[in-house]
Amino acid sequence: MSDQHENPPALQPLTEDWDTALAVVAHPDDMEFGAAAAVARWTAQGKRVVYCMVTSGEAGIDGMEPEVARRVRTAEQIESARIVGVDTVEFLGLPDGILEYGVPLRRLIAQQVRTHRPDIVITGNFHPTFPNGFLNQADHIAVGRATVDAVRDAGNRWVFHDEGVEPWPGVREVWVAGSAEARHGVDITDTFEAGVASLRAHQAYLDGLGWVDFDPAVFLGSMAEPTGALMGVRYATSFEVLSLTFPED
Repeated sequence: MSDQHENPPALQPLTEDWDTALAVVAHPDDMEFGAAAAVARWTAQGKRVVYCMVTSGEAGIDGMEPEVARRVRTAEQIESARIVGVDTVEFLGLPDGILEYGVPLRRLIAQQVRTHRPDIVITGNFHPTFPNGFLNQADHIAVGRATVDAVRDAGNRWVFHDEGVEPWPGVREVWVAGSAEARHGVDITDTFEAGVASLRAHQAYLDGLGWVDFDPAVFLGSMAEPTGALMGVRYATSFEVLSLTFPED
């Protein structure tokens, strides 16, 4: 019997018949560790992608005071987003490192969904581990779970109905980046370098990590090449797809 981990199934292409996406993640840099090259592909197609950072990543650099890190990482994220064609970056300003899943977080994210009215919502892996088996971080888990629920909240007129923003039931799917449950992918061969450049834009953060000889191109390629092999292309990135609509008969 073949081992499914040695012979993973081919990835199905993501649908691209949409106009607007909202990406909701916990920290500056979360999109850049794998998904930004896909965003560059979509903005090049004329699609609109909005970023929402739940925190400003102020607790992410050990040698930098949080308020200084907040300013630095906000600026790095705005530049990183610009590189891949994103001109709107929202910062919700919640405290980095101690996010909690719950109604307050769902409320804030639902308001973003109602404000930007996306067809697709993108978020990060909310499972306990990453595909490589590494333990996930608590903020990622809280934000991913809250985003999935907030998308449904946003479409219900009577949930958070005191916010003064009309409901938005138009989200078709939630796409989860960095998930071991991914069954879909997108070809990023033509935009891989833009994704690398967007990660390089987080230079203060990368320096703060202290990873000796870290090379964004090598790191991203180590994920994008095997994923691309599952789609018959040079580079690809994968997503878990959660549908918000019932399948047609």
